[in-house]
Amino acid sequence: MPPAVLDTLQAVTQIRTMDFSGADAQTTGERPAVLLIDHGSRRAAANTLLGEVAALVKERLGATSIVEPAHMELAKPTIAEGFARCVAQGATKVVVHPFMLAPGRHVTEDLPRLVAEAAARHPGVRFSMAAPLGSHSGVVDAVIERCQSALSDLEPSQA
Repeated sequence: MPPAVLDTLQAVTQIRTMDFSGADAQTTGERPAVLLIDHGSRRAAANTLLGEVAALVKERLGATSIVEPAHMELAKPTIAEGFARCVAQGATKVVVHPFMLAPGRHVTEDLPRLVAEAAARHPGVRFSMAAPLGSHSGVVDAVIERCQSALSDLEPSQA
């Protein structure tokens, strides 16, 4: 398997085994959060999608979990605002997930720098970066499903 696929699988496994409900906070003193970050857009509908995804992730992780959206640029909430919202809800460690496909410049350079700047405003709060969506099997399944849907939308050719 390519390294990007392994990184994504390891990140997903780590998130699935972490307790994001806050139940561990009493015994370990730690409360994890998920900060989903996309690029951001000038189109409001595009930015709204990330909030919808964050709500779905929170639903799956449990009602007491901390999940916040943020945009790298062009829209609010910013990364600093999203990180601060996590901390305001009690997060002591933040798993940052780039809601992007590839480990390009934004994922490998810009996001780590911007998240580190945001984290610096909250002493004692740690963060880690999850891998981008990449070629995770769920992404591949979604591509196939969307293509099959588009194919069925085509009218039969008139021969």
